[in-house]
Amino acid sequence: MVRAVEKAYERFIRIRGNPKEIALGFALGLFIGVSPTMGIQILIAIFIASILKWNKYAAAIGVWITNPLTAPFIYSLTYLTGTKITGIQNSLKLTGNFDWDTLIDLFHKSPGIMTALVVGGVFVGLPLAVTGYFLAFTAVENYQKRLKEKLREKKEKLKQKVKQRKQHKAAFHSGNKRREVKDISKILPPDAPGQN
Repeated sequence: MVRAVEKAYERFIRIRGNPKEIALGFALGLFIGVSPTMGIQILIAIFIASILKWNKYAAAIGVWITNPLTAPFIYSLTYLTGTKITGIQNSLKLTGNFDWDTLIDLFHKSPGIMTALVVGGVFVGLPLAVTGYFLAFTAVENYQKRLKEKLREKKEKLKQKVKQRKQHKAAFHSGNKRREVKDISKILPPDAPGQN
């Protein structure tokens, strides 16, 4: 599990693009991830990110805060937060018997339940999105700075190698010219022009 998280983090920080747009996309994904739209969250996040010209990949990754393992906890938190803020008291109490009466009760209480989930999602999602923005921005920007520094160092090493090769080549050619001049002086008669 830890290895999977590390791998996801490595992939996330390697997303190409402007760190601000990536962080905004991620924050959007987190915000939508706590909304009561499970099943279509990724579509909503990608659509809104496209309109706002934020990073769509980061938005899709942020949505995964709500997954089958975390959904019960997140939706419980948003529902409880929403009921506290709105004062809605029509909480649903599920019993061991799931019959028609329970289904009818759920249907009648669904507007209040959805209101609590939406309000709770906003109140939980906003601080989560702001925090996610700053964490994502910092992580992506630091990665990109390290990458630029490595590329700059490689470029500098390459320039040094090219410079050394040019110097070596120039020294090699000047040495050959000296040998050629010496060899020609042996062939020319002593009274030929250019002889000392």
